[in-house]
Amino acid sequence: MIHAGRLIEQILHEQGKTVTWFATQLCCTRTNVYKIFRKSNLDTDLLWRVSCILEQDLFQFYSSE
Repeated sequence: MIHAGRLIEQILHEQGKTVTWFATQLCCTRTNVYKIFRKSNLDTDLLWRVSCILEQDLFQFYSSE
């Protein structure tokens, strides 16, 4: 099973981007970003927004599962 939050955190770090940068892109606080990292499931709207921000198709991980 894919843990969406850990996946996002991993991709963010691989890209060398900070939590502060990511929070700014999502228009939320760093605290909310850390809450996202702890979530195993995300709604599709948030997953789509994150995919666009990170320029990474996160849905591919689910379709290949």
